[in-house]
Amino acid sequence: MYINADTVKHVANLARLNIPEEEVESYVDQLSQILRLMDQLNSLPTDGVDPMTHAVDMLMPAREDVVVNGDNRDVLLACAPDSEEGHFRVPKIIE
Repeated sequence: MYINADTVKHVANLARLNIPEEEVESYVDQLSQILRLMDQLNSLPTDGVDPMTHAVDMLMPAREDVVVNGDNRDVLLACAPDSEEGHFRVPKIIE
């Protein structure tokens, strides 16, 4: 794919970016280099390679979803600097 100044300006407009005119050529060069690298990656043989979600093949440990220590509201509220009617009180931050 060929990138030119008009393409950079069009993409910048779509992304709502304000690119100064003197930087457009720099973006043309950088985006062209990125696309050349992508072409190189696309040319690699990937037949028979399974998609990966992580670089290290490992399983996540699984455990039962069990509630533990679920009824300790009074203990937790005792640690709070301020509480009211069973809830934490926090300072108002929005006027």
